[in-house]
Amino acid sequence: MATISNASRHDTHATTAQGSGWSTKRIAVTALFCAVAAIATLFLEFPILPGVTFLKYDPSAIVALVAGFAFGPATGAVVSILPYLVHLATQSGLYGAFMAIVATLSLVLPASLVYQRMTSFRGAIVGMVVGAVVCLACCIAANIVVTPLYMGAPTEAVIAMIVPTLLPFNVIKIAINCIVTALVYKPLSKALQD
Repeated sequence: MATISNASRHDTHATTAQGSGWSTKRIAVTALFCAVAAIATLFLEFPILPGVTFLKYDPSAIVALVAGFAFGPATGAVVSILPYLVHLATQSGLYGAFMAIVATLSLVLPASLVYQRMTSFRGAIVGMVVGAVVCLACCIAANIVVTPLYMGAPTEAVIAMIVPTLLPFNVIKIAINCIVTALVYKPLSKALQD
């Protein structure tokens, strides 16, 4: 009668494998991150620029950044995409979902990729700086391309909004996300990994 070694028995169950695979715990924690981010994007959004009520901030990108730092870029990417699909059922619709995904994914993916190579506080800061630059560029580009289609405004009108409105909003939003993440990611990561 052939026996199966502990190692091969362990490898046959992908949901329990540790290491680079998706363990049951990682799937559950990712689902929790997605749920928290979805709640944040639906119920905790508010304007941060006086007189510009159509641009709203919500803390869901903080959740995605912590997920990316704690469990890697793949988890960060999942938490940067799935929670925003709820926008499809809201007034912001496809436009809101697309813009939220672009903004969050372009911040979280570069930041967590850098942090994966440099797992230190310095690596987190460098990652968030790189992510911030990529995010800012992607948000401005997405606004120039997508906002005219959504709002029916001419592209020139959207370009005219970059310096007085879009740039400050995105800089403030990215700064809040990165500062709060820098303060909370280590204790949260340790708690989640225990």
